[in-house]
Amino acid sequence: MTAPVPSPSRAPATGVATPVTRPGGSTGHIKALDGLRGLAILGVLLFHAGRFDGGFLGVDLFFVLSGFLITGLLLKEAGTQDGRIRLVAFWGRRARRLTPALAVMITGVLLLVWQFGTSPLRQQALDDAPWAVANLANWHFIAEQAAYWQSSDSQVFGHLWSISVEEQFYLVWPLLIAVLARTSKAERLVATAAATGAILSLALMVTLAEPVDTTRVYEGTDTRAFSLLLGSLMATAPASRLLDRVGARAKGWWALILAGCIAAYWLRADGQSSPGLFHGALFLHALAAALLIGCIVRAPYHPLSRFLSAPPLRGLGLVSYSLYLWHWPVFLLLGEALPGLVGWGRTAFLVAVSLAAAFVSKVLVEDPIRFRAGWAHGRTGAAALLAALVVLTALWAILPRPQLGAGSVDLTRLAAHSKPCSSQVCDLSRTDAGDVGMVSNSTEG
Repeated sequence: MTAPVPSPSRAPATGVATPVTRPGGSTGHIKALDGLRGLAILGVLLFHAGRFDGGFLGVDLFFVLSGFLITGLLLKEAGTQDGRIRLVAFWGRRARRLTPALAVMITGVLLLVWQFGTSPLRQQALDDAPWAVANLANWHFIAEQAAYWQSSDSQVFGHLWSISVEEQFYLVWPLLIAVLARTSKAERLVATAAATGAILSLALMVTLAEPVDTTRVYEGTDTRAFSLLLGSLMATAPASRLLDRVGARAKGWWALILAGCIAAYWLRADGQSSPGLFHGALFLHALAAALLIGCIVRAPYHPLSRFLSAPPLRGLGLVSYSLYLWHWPVFLLLGEALPGLVGWGRTAFLVAVSLAAAFVSKVLVEDPIRFRAGWAHGRTGAAALLAALVVLTALWAILPRPQLGAGSVDLTRLAAHSKPCSSQVCDLSRTDAGDVGMVSNSTEG
């Protein structure tokens, strides 16, 4: 997004490594962006642990980073000799980077939930799993009217909404860049498309926002696209030239100011109760994050960049994807099993378990498939992906559905011993007792 933790922001840790970027034509791995991602996942962890109300804004930071990094890679490829973007190869890299860890997590969590979870949690996991596998979890939650800020403590895959948003972005945005890259003014057109799309996305959020339930605008791909698009805008040549008008020392100071503004808003924010969150504040936060990234990239030796490049933050950033995948199931499943552990001790334990799971995932699943597995490329890679989906589908199909009503009060028998009832009450008494099982912990059928 259990015991007293708030519903998670279900925010994403981006699955994009900090790659070669193109600030003013230079190339190189930017360590400070790994650290920035580390701060984002730390905010998400503390938010989900009930320790930091503004930590949900880590999702915006991840989105902006994803847009910046992916667009930089695509434009760099478009700038090669033939000027072509190989979309199939791009999507193959994304699949190798994101899908193995996601598939392993979903498989493991389904088994863990079936063994240790409550009946409602099992049922919800089985309902949500296919949509998570298809990267449509966000639209599934919107269609189910699963109130984002209230109901996600029963959704073990609820945090995957943001992974779905990013995957949908990775499907559509590269197509547009590939088309625009064939023109003589590719960078300018990409920048215009990103800016225009961001403004339209903001307009949709403001128009569709409802004060009672903000799930639609918080999880909708269209209403959250501005964060990704503002990051994309910052990766274009027009944005680079604009920032390059500012001296290196001034960019360092601007980075500090922007970081201070973002930190202040994180400390002040309080979920959907934050003033103006869905009427421009999220947009301004994403814009500040995009400008901060641009300044960091262009001032790599500034004290802020050196701070973000510190090993602890970089380490968190490098495992942020797996850490994001595993932390919410760990919080949700272990939270009920630790009644005697409270306070920061509880938080430290849950974070430690999440980190251990993330490390195992990175070492045994992500890195081998991403860097060393020759079979993961081309047709064999596609066949392996299909096989993984078949296995997941089979597991989902064979797991028995929980009997939510087993052992709960039999309303029909109860009514037989009571006084005559009105037709409305009698109709209620004849309903399936399973309807009561969702709110009763008397048994776990």
